[in-house]
Amino acid sequence: MAALFITATLKAQSDTEQAAPKYQKEIDKLIKNDQVSKAFQFIKDFDQETINNQIKLTEIEAPPFKEHKFGKPKLFAQLLNEYGADSVWVDEIGNVIGLKKGTERQKVLAFAGHIDTVFPEGTDVTVKHSGDTLYAPGIADDGRGLTTVLTVLKTLSENKIETANDILFIGNMGEEGLGDLRGMKALFGEDGPKIDAFISIDGTGVNRIVNGGLGSHRYKVTFNGPGGHSWGSFGLANPAHAMGEAISIFVKNADEFTKEGSKTSYNVGRMNGGTSVNSVPFSVWMEVDMRALDPERLNTIDHILQEAIKEGVAQQNEIRRLGDPVTVDVEMIGDRPSGHTAKETPLVQRGIAANTAMGAKAVLGTGSTDANIPISLGIPAITLGGGGVAGGGHSLHEWFLNKEGYKGIQRTLLVVLAEAGMKTK
Repeated sequence: MAALFITATLKAQSDTEQAAPKYQKEIDKLIKNDQVSKAFQFIKDFDQETINNQIKLTEIEAPPFKEHKFGKPKLFAQLLNEYGADSVWVDEIGNVIGLKKGTERQKVLAFAGHIDTVFPEGTDVTVKHSGDTLYAPGIADDGRGLTTVLTVLKTLSENKIETANDILFIGNMGEEGLGDLRGMKALFGEDGPKIDAFISIDGTGVNRIVNGGLGSHRYKVTFNGPGGHSWGSFGLANPAHAMGEAISIFVKNADEFTKEGSKTSYNVGRMNGGTSVNSVPFSVWMEVDMRALDPERLNTIDHILQEAIKEGVAQQNEIRRLGDPVTVDVEMIGDRPSGHTAKETPLVQRGIAANTAMGAKAVLGTGSTDANIPISLGIPAITLGGGGVAGGGHSLHEWFLNKEGYKGIQRTLLVVLAEAGMKTK
């Protein structure tokens, strides 16, 4: 998950949302249904197998852009088949998709966890046990998401629960970092399947309902020049100096912009280049991340960056005494659109109602998740946690504790059934 812990909501954390009566009645009716009661018990009885799957999937590397190299998607596809998907396939980008057909097939609900992790190839992903706690990179993000998707499918199949509409059970690519949501962009692109609503499972817990997509623009900016000896070629236009000027101008202007209005962030996260301390570098680069919920503010701070880059280069070229000028290459390496699924949307209402029915607080919030893409397209979408508790996200010390983890899966089942339309007997 690009933001494992969602951004703070405007409401106090002690507050809880309430669903409109019609949606609360819908969920309350579901939870009293005999088939759903049996399904809830099945999820509890299946809990150890859920954890076993979480461990198996976590212990297979899935580094960025190499998700298929070590076989995690293959295992996920195998389990989709075993757990009752009507058909399973892999699309052009590598997303693993299992279809559970509905009886009427008027709409399609997509239900996904992401296969990739933030960790590079060669990371030790062996799951270690310390009491009841599991430690491993990716054990929660998104090992828990993947196994939640699988357990919901298994629960429907074992309890012979039918829905009116189709459900796509998905293990998708490219949620993390520079993956730039490429799995979602393919699913919701021109060649993707028809999808009417989307639920992502990312991380843990039962309270949060992410209905806001935090947008981001990311750039790799490379400054190039002739390069030379720091003494013998003194006076050359220096790419490092141009980059420094650009950063200084950007930070000054971005700081002024972000003092007012809705929250907007900016960060120069990485810098590199040059050959030695006594050489004018021929090339240096930086990576910049900017985020905002409001698309207009994201575009504005992006413009501030572009102008700062131009000014930094111009200032350095103006003072050069010899040689060719500095040039710059600006490459967008991340574009996550922002947006918001309204609280009044049936999918969000069902999420709130399911939390209430489970005795859990319902806290709406914003995050950078797979749901960003459908949200930006106006397709109802939310991200939920898969139950349990976790910490150390995106670190080698990531951990997961299965503290009533089954409740997160039960909550998710309610939302899935309500949105896909459970066929009652």
